[in-house]
Amino acid sequence: MTEANGHPGIARAERQAAPSPVGTGFFEPWIGRRQVLDLDDFTQAEIERAFETADHMKEILARPIPRVPTLRGRTVVNLFYEPSTRTRVSFELAAKSLGADVVNVTASGSSVEKGETLLDTVRTLRALGTDLLVIRHKDAGAPYAVARHTDLPVVNAGDGAHAHPTQALLDAYTIRERFGRVEGVRVLIVGDIAHSRVARSNAWGLTTLGAEVTFCGPPTLMPATALAVSRRGGSGQLPWPIHVELDLERAIEGVDVVMPLRVQIERQDGNRLASLREYARDYGINRARIALAAPHAIVMHPGPMNEGIEIDPDVAHGDRSVVEDQVTNGVAARMAVLYLLLAAGESTGTRDHGAETGEAEGPGHHRPGAASDAPSILDRRSVTPARERL
Repeated sequence: MTEANGHPGIARAERQAAPSPVGTGFFEPWIGRRQVLDLDDFTQAEIERAFETADHMKEILARPIPRVPTLRGRTVVNLFYEPSTRTRVSFELAAKSLGADVVNVTASGSSVEKGETLLDTVRTLRALGTDLLVIRHKDAGAPYAVARHTDLPVVNAGDGAHAHPTQALLDAYTIRERFGRVEGVRVLIVGDIAHSRVARSNAWGLTTLGAEVTFCGPPTLMPATALAVSRRGGSGQLPWPIHVELDLERAIEGVDVVMPLRVQIERQDGNRLASLREYARDYGINRARIALAAPHAIVMHPGPMNEGIEIDPDVAHGDRSVVEDQVTNGVAARMAVLYLLLAAGESTGTRDHGAETGEAEGPGHHRPGAASDAPSILDRRSVTPARERL
C-alpha cells in the first residue's frame, strides 16, 4: 500500500464541510447516487450535470496552480487488481487537484497475495478512513459486489470486459467539446467488441445522449447477440439502440467519430484471429479508411494503442486525432465524478451502515441480471466472472 499527499485516517468528525471549487453556489450533487458502476442507470440530466461540472474542472486545471481545497481532509483509495497507467494516474491527479489525500493499492505487494479476500480488503480500507473507493478488477461484477457490501461511495474503474463508466463519460465529453453536442453525432466503434468494457459503457452513455452508434468488427470478436443482429440487418435485440455492421468500409462511410479498440488477446478464450496482420488488413484504421468518414470526423482511442494493428501511427497522431484531448479530459471528468459523489455525502448526512451487511444498496444502480453473483464472490479468493450481458 502506498500513500500520497497525507495520512488516510483523518477522523471524519474533525472534518469541516468542503468549500466549493469555484465560489459559492457551485453544483448540486447527484441526488441519491453513491456509486458509479456503469452508465446504464444514468439519466441524460445526470450525464449533462457531470459535463457541466467537468467544464469548471477544466478551468481549475488551466490555472497556474491547478489545485483547490474542495476535498481537503477526504481520502480516495485507488484499489487496482489490474495493471493501469492512464486510469490510475488520471484518478490520482483528479483527487489531488481537488485537495484529497490519495492512497494507491495494488494486488501485487498487498495482503491479497497472502489470501485476503476482496471484502476483507475493502473492510480494512474503510476502517483506515477511506472516503471513496475507486476499484479496477479483472472479474466482471466485482465493483457491484463491493458496492453491495459497503457504505463507501464506489467508482468502477473497469471490471473485466463488462464496464468502464468514467472512460465513457470522458469520451462523450470529448465529443461534446468538439461538436458542441452529442445528440445526432454518428459514432463508429470498431474492433474487439466482445472483450471491450469501453464499447459497452459507451453504448449506454452515447445512446442516452442521443448519438447514433455502430459496432463494427470481425465475427469472431463480436458478441453472439450482436452478431445475430448483424445478420438480421443491423439493429434489433440489444440493450441499446445501436447498429451492428461487419464490413468496415460500409460502416465508416460518413461517420463523425471513429473509435478503434485494442485487440485484447489477454481476455480471449482461444485463438479468435488468424493473425494480427490479417486483422490490421481488414479492420485497421488507416488514411484510406478515415478518408471515407465525414470531412470533419475525429479519431478517438481509449488507450493503450497498438499502433500498426487497430490504428496506423499517422492516423493516431494525425490532425483528426483527439486522443490526447481524451486523456486531458479524463482528469476533468473524473474530478467531476469525485466532486459530485463526495458532495452528495456532505448533503445527505451520515452513511447507512446497514449497507455493511448487504441490506442497503445504492439507488437503482443494480439493473436486473447485472452481477447477479455479486454477494457470493466477495468471500472467495477467486472471483467468478459474471456472464456476458450483451
